[in-house]
Amino acid sequence: MGEVFAGRYELIDPIGRGGVGAVWRAWDHRRRRYVAAKVLQQSDAHTLLRFVREQALRIEHPHVLAPASWAADDDKVLFTMDLVSGGSLAHVIGDYGPLPPRFVCTLLDQLLSGLSTVHAEGVVHRDIKPANILMEATGTGRPHLRLSDFGISMRKGEPRLTETNYVVGTPGYFAPEQMMGAEPDFPADLFAVGLVALYLLQGKKPDARALVEHFASYGTPSAPEGIPEPLWQVLAGLLQPDPQARFRTATGARKALTAAVDMLPEPGVDDEPVEVFDQLGPLPAGFGPAGPIAAPGTASQDAQPAQTDQSAQQPYTQPPPVPMSETGSFHLPPPPQQPTPLPHTAQPAMPPTPIPAHTASPFPAPDLSQAPTAAVQHEAALTRAYTAGQSQVPAPGAGVSPHPSAAVPAHAPQKRPGPPPKVAVPVLLVALICFAVGIWALTQS
Repeated sequence: MGEVFAGRYELIDPIGRGGVGAVWRAWDHRRRRYVAAKVLQQSDAHTLLRFVREQALRIEHPHVLAPASWAADDDKVLFTMDLVSGGSLAHVIGDYGPLPPRFVCTLLDQLLSGLSTVHAEGVVHRDIKPANILMEATGTGRPHLRLSDFGISMRKGEPRLTETNYVVGTPGYFAPEQMMGAEPDFPADLFAVGLVALYLLQGKKPDARALVEHFASYGTPSAPEGIPEPLWQVLAGLLQPDPQARFRTATGARKALTAAVDMLPEPGVDDEPVEVFDQLGPLPAGFGPAGPIAAPGTASQDAQPAQTDQSAQQPYTQPPPVPMSETGSFHLPPPPQQPTPLPHTAQPAMPPTPIPAHTASPFPAPDLSQAPTAAVQHEAALTRAYTAGQSQVPAPGAGVSPHPSAAVPAHAPQKRPGPPPKVAVPVLLVALICFAVGIWALTQS
């Protein structure tokens, strides 16, 4: 059995990991259901402020995965979300490669629907990418996506938590204005949505830098191979480098997408259906679909929570290494500087150099499936994504270490399931005061 966190959440096995927290599959003893629990690993003021921002986000929408509750236990805190078992869009592309245009339109419509609700709350996501778009395991039925990971999101008008000349997000999904240091705004999210759509249609991460350069130099290119022209016109409206020329709202982009879908060809009879598989894998030993399985002759913890012997439970352990997210903070490139003119000196006459003829455009039909590039250097990431994926699930029984009964000294004090209210309430008040002081200090700088 796993550790019971704050007397309510029993951590079962790790399913994801980031720079500031690990995501566990957990059992909620109060609501008697499985949830995803993000456990904060760091406790510095900057990370705590981001944690408070993320856990305070409450958005109810079928295509948004926002925090549902939170808890604190000693020096650790966590918040929980619905458990989504179908992996991310990256897993779907890994299984099938490029997806059919009509299937992509269904996903894009759901993403824009959820994003319109997020924007209506005044929140800019700032990290839209395939790894942060999770899928319900619907099999061959209608797909159902959830926009997740609001770790670096912020409300418009809130003070930023990053230093000047830094940009936060994932390289390859930055909007051009983000690289120029502009304040976070809704059109930047829409630019990332356009890049995600290209990723789904082509099966590879698009070269955002080359795409922006071509738009700026030659205008909107023709539709890439395999993308119907009506759908490409919608994507081009999302990918305009100038935010003033881009779709201004997710609702507007969704209306244009609905009109484009009507002009797409019907899917063929022999087209292979796209199936979204369960990526979490089986539950470890001791757990079933209805929760923890009590050993014969013993009562379950749900029946007798007050008699739980915390010292006999498995302690919280760090999850095994899994692939890290690319999300982080990066230096903005310095503005170009004019070279200092040198004193004029007489130069020998040189024969005129013939001017070459105008070369053809380097992007006559841009290859949007190039490897990702970024004009920034990676530094230590501040946030990491929650991705429920097969690559992040250890083999059954390997997610958490076995019972360390031999390593626990006989005189180890027993730990109560959770702090009493007289301890939890002051801790919560101190956290809120720290948050208020942090916001005040940021506004004074």
